[in-house]
Amino acid sequence: MKLPRRNILHLAAGAAALPAVSRFAWAQAYPTRPVRVVVFFPAGGVGDITARLLVQWLSERVGQPFVIENRPGAGGTIGTEAVVRAPPDGNTLLWATSPNAIGATLYDKLSYNFIRDVVPVVATFRVPNVMVINPSLPAKTVPEFIAYAKANPGKLNLASGGNGTPTHVAGELFKMMADVNMLHVPYRGGAPALTDLIAGQVQVMFEAVPSSIEYIRAGKLRALAITSMTRSDALPDVPTLDNFLPGFEASTWFGVGAPKNTPAEIIEKLNNEINAGLADPKLKARITELGGVMLGGSPADFGKLISDETEKWAKVIRTANIRPE
Repeated sequence: MKLPRRNILHLAAGAAALPAVSRFAWAQAYPTRPVRVVVFFPAGGVGDITARLLVQWLSERVGQPFVIENRPGAGGTIGTEAVVRAPPDGNTLLWATSPNAIGATLYDKLSYNFIRDVVPVVATFRVPNVMVINPSLPAKTVPEFIAYAKANPGKLNLASGGNGTPTHVAGELFKMMADVNMLHVPYRGGAPALTDLIAGQVQVMFEAVPSSIEYIRAGKLRALAITSMTRSDALPDVPTLDNFLPGFEASTWFGVGAPKNTPAEIIEKLNNEINAGLADPKLKARITELGGVMLGGSPADFGKLISDETEKWAKVIRTANIRPE
């Protein structure tokens, strides 16, 4: 039987549409099994805690478990590589964060390109650092600290959680913008650095608000400034560094990424669901308690944040000649 040309065209159009329809239906059903979210921080830190708050909300929202897998080590490169190598089916996601942007320049021989190989889904939270000093220093404000550092070049020790960490590059950015000379002292994590800061072994640190806020409230550390562009609800009386060094911004951001070639329909669904979570008053209140600020937006918004941060920290790393440990 010979079909009329019009019928053939209709059949061809229908056949062409089938893959798109099936992809849409598949994305609508996603997820159909537990989703692994790789977090390259150890359990218990602010990066891990914020991830767990979000995945708990997502699990309840979509009816499938989102399971945290902690894969720390090598500045986040081990966990990131595990996601890059995973099938692009939406069942393995990355808790992407500032070290990804820093690591793009810090490490010479990565087996992946973060911007090329990880698809941005959505930016979730931003957690500012706070410039804290040992109370024995005479400075009560940022201008007084800068004046003291210039009067005592090389005598102040800048502590960090390690070479190339967000706390380190924040301190190097401060040194560049304030034109001060301080000796960098890297530690294996923020906790021992804070211990020595309280003891007076080092004098200044740019630590995350959640890790340092109790010491500030107890008077064991003096907070001089917040490193985000806006004040922190957790420390409302502490000014921003931008007030004294215009343009200074060095907070730690978090977001969700997926392996490249993950279907756009799945990226869109994840983006919509996570944005709904970021608008939830209970989740927002919990993140605010930790000193964080909600972000959200489109995948393109997150992609621009990643690109801008990668470029910013590349300049700091090259100028300060930072090398990984």
